[in-house]
Amino acid sequence: MLDVSDYHVAYGESEVLHGIDFAVGEGEIVSVLGRNGMGKSTLMKSLSGLLPTRTGKAVLDGRNITHLKSHQRVAAGLGYVPQGRMIFPALTVEENLRTGLVSTEDASLPADIHELFPVLEEMRARRGGNLSGGQQQQLAIGRALATGPRVLLLDEPTEGIQPSIIRELAQVLKRIRDTRQLAIVVSEQVLSFALEVADRVLVLENGRLVHEATRDNVNEAQLMRFLSV
Repeated sequence: MLDVSDYHVAYGESEVLHGIDFAVGEGEIVSVLGRNGMGKSTLMKSLSGLLPTRTGKAVLDGRNITHLKSHQRVAAGLGYVPQGRMIFPALTVEENLRTGLVSTEDASLPADIHELFPVLEEMRARRGGNLSGGQQQQLAIGRALATGPRVLLLDEPTEGIQPSIIRELAQVLKRIRDTRQLAIVVSEQVLSFALEVADRVLVLENGRLVHEATRDNVNEAQLMRFLSV
């Protein structure tokens, strides 16, 4: 569903990602691990179209999206949940969710959003800014799902969320994968969450992928060394 090859991304003349190569299959969850400043958010922002690609290619479900604008990538099947969630605080929950329909021809929200996140149904008239961090994360994911994505990107989804909600979030992501057969890419620093959701883990260090393992073959001690400061 997503094939990234020889992917270079820079801020001005300063290159941050140096020839990234990876692929994500339909129905697969891949966790991208790494310490702060290693390039995880840069990768997510670039794949979503918020940062230009210097060289290389990103292909979504057979379509080259490397030079498409963000809204064109959404229309092509890319969903993005940014770091910090970035919901609209002055809009209601329902209004936030409906912003995800702009790129589709649908007039109504997919029914499974409220099934996956019952709290969004309960709080549909509440302003987004009045939700807790965990509820805002559910809202951000629901908004991305409203676009009907084939690939879902989540940048640091556990940031600022209490542990009990993190465990629930892991279960929901696997349900989304199983019911919608999405490809999901999660950038993360919390190892326990990454291993809970992932079929495969990648480690990003200084803008390069330096380690890859399937969930069954993960060496947690080795991953901890990559993540330690």
